[in-house]
Amino acid sequence: MEYNGSGDRTNLAIANRVSAVSVIVNAALSALKLATGILAHSAAMVSDAVHSLSDVLSTFIVIIGVNLAEQKSDKGHPYGHERFECVASIILALMLGLTGAGIGYSGVKSIMEGGGENKVPGAAALAAAVVSIAVKEWMYRYTRSAAKRINSGALMADAWHHRSDALSSVGAFVGILGALLGFPALDAAASLVICLFIAKAAYDIFTDAIDKMVDKSCDEETLNALRTLVTAQNGVIAVDDIRTRIFGSKMFVDIEIAADKDLALIQAHKIAEGVHDAVEKNFPTVKHCMVHVNPSAAENGKI
Repeated sequence: MEYNGSGDRTNLAIANRVSAVSVIVNAALSALKLATGILAHSAAMVSDAVHSLSDVLSTFIVIIGVNLAEQKSDKGHPYGHERFECVASIILALMLGLTGAGIGYSGVKSIMEGGGENKVPGAAALAAAVVSIAVKEWMYRYTRSAAKRINSGALMADAWHHRSDALSSVGAFVGILGALLGFPALDAAASLVICLFIAKAAYDIFTDAIDKMVDKSCDEETLNALRTLVTAQNGVIAVDDIRTRIFGSKMFVDIEIAADKDLALIQAHKIAEGVHDAVEKNFPTVKHCMVHVNPSAAENGKI
């Protein structure tokens, strides 16, 4: 994202504040779950604690990515630094995937080696799982709301880290409850469920970041809205072509419009300028709009 002006500085402040809250909450929650998992003999709760601890590191990556993306365009990077957010999201996805793989391996190993002789977890582990579900779901909603408000892909990735942690805690809850009911192996099996949740979140974050790195076009709804807006501008006879590309949290738009072929250059320029200003005013995520005017043999539009 590009942070220029007071509004963008406010967005950066929001991102840093949310990240600070995330670090504090995750650190406290990790300590609680790790202590409870060890004392209550719950493999699922220890795995869940590791997941929460990984979120602390991931949030630091978000902070770095968002602040690097804040840098203004320069000679070496004339289009800005927004893709640093994509880089941060890719790193987060890889970290999350490795964490999930490690937890899955531990779960399989525990089941194969322990079988039905696994220690039954204490009731405290069940209570810790409930607390984790509530706290992490709140963190997901809190972070997601801020990410949508400032259109931050890296912050949204961090929000999904919170949601995956909440879901993994649900898996831990089920496993611990099953163990307390007389099926101790379910506590270790819950680690496999946690692994699947984490893998899904990692995949979603990774594919979204890659799409933004390779100049994927915007969604069809946005494209149609752009076309409708441009068509409505004075002097535009038709929209010959619209191309968009996602650049981090921003979007570049290239538009070809048709105007009367007999217009003076200054009149054609005025029409193009009107289209440019309308697009950037009505679509805040558009970083730059390029307008090309083609001659048309159709009747003049209103100027």
